[in-house]
Amino acid sequence: MRVCRSEKIPIKMWLEDLEEGTMSQLKNLANLPFAFRHIAVMPDSHQGYGMPIGGVLATEGMIIPNAVGVDIGCGMCAMRSSLENLDREMLKKILGQIKAAVPVGFNHHKDRQDDACMPDKRFEKGVVCEREYRHALFQIGTLGGGNHFIEIQKGSDGAIWIMVHSGSRNLGKQVADHYNRLAGRLNEKWHSPVPPEHQLAYLPEESDEGRAYVQEMNYCVEFSFGNRKLMMERIAECFLRNMRCSFEPIINIAHNYARKERHFGHDVWVHRKGATSAKTGEIGIIPGSQGTKSYIVKGKGNPESFESCSHGAGRKMGRKQAQRSLDLAEEIRKMDGQGIVHGIRGVHELDEAPGAYKDISEVMRNQSDLVDVLVELSPLGVVKG
Repeated sequence: MRVCRSEKIPIKMWLEDLEEGTMSQLKNLANLPFAFRHIAVMPDSHQGYGMPIGGVLATEGMIIPNAVGVDIGCGMCAMRSSLENLDREMLKKILGQIKAAVPVGFNHHKDRQDDACMPDKRFEKGVVCEREYRHALFQIGTLGGGNHFIEIQKGSDGAIWIMVHSGSRNLGKQVADHYNRLAGRLNEKWHSPVPPEHQLAYLPEESDEGRAYVQEMNYCVEFSFGNRKLMMERIAECFLRNMRCSFEPIINIAHNYARKERHFGHDVWVHRKGATSAKTGEIGIIPGSQGTKSYIVKGKGNPESFESCSHGAGRKMGRKQAQRSLDLAEEIRKMDGQGIVHGIRGVHELDEAPGAYKDISEVMRNQSDLVDVLVELSPLGVVKG
């Protein structure tokens, strides 16, 4: 851990190199009038909107929608199977069935899904989730695009695993955009000391607007889990259609949310944007890129990170930069050399190639004081959005 003490409160970092834009955003966070104790920066951190991905911010009395982000509740699910082996032809067959069962990218289900898949309706204060509920019934159980994925993996424990990374789809974006705009208008009205160009407009937790955001944010977190859970069920059905096997209970962890927690004797709002809770003994998931290992981990409850760890490997280059600078043949060779069934075929897919991401082994070394590794997972086959 390195510490920067140039701002109002310290910035504690679990990595060596930070791009200039990321550091500028961290300084903005450290000078917020309601920021608590210090800012924690995970080893996968890179620049985001307002707050860096991989940042952990604790606040007193205030909630910042942009410190959660647009994909509210985005996170990971992993599930261990009773299988020990999966031959390549069967792997390809199952991946094909998964692609037919789970819409990816901008695609939604053609038919409305069962209301039982959705979280219970609780819209006392909110307006967005109620408005978007009908649309969400066509989105639940869909992967989305960007860095979201479904992966079949071989564990160091000898088992075949399934992993899903996805979030709240358009529902979360609608909630995030609505309350970020609302916070911006209110902050202007209040003559907020936080410059609007910092993209850190806030809502008091006791205000009607703050309570409404928390309610709708929590609904999106529940919807995100429901989304991943439904995909997991559909993926399991693809396996069971072809072989006899069983599955252990799902491990679920979110990495985009704000939650009231107690740290250093104070009740504070911990905003995790691309960061994972890592309380003592808490089981978590840290994925790599589609060509590298992922990890099932156990938290160490380190107070200096607000009991958090990284949410993945983290990008080392932007999407357009990756498409311009990475060598397509080399990225395909990396994947093929490991026998991974993947979907990288053209330059436009290089934004999600392994070379666009940080070295996950280094990320894990940098957070050895935050988590213990329980299982290493090597990719066998990948479905991307």
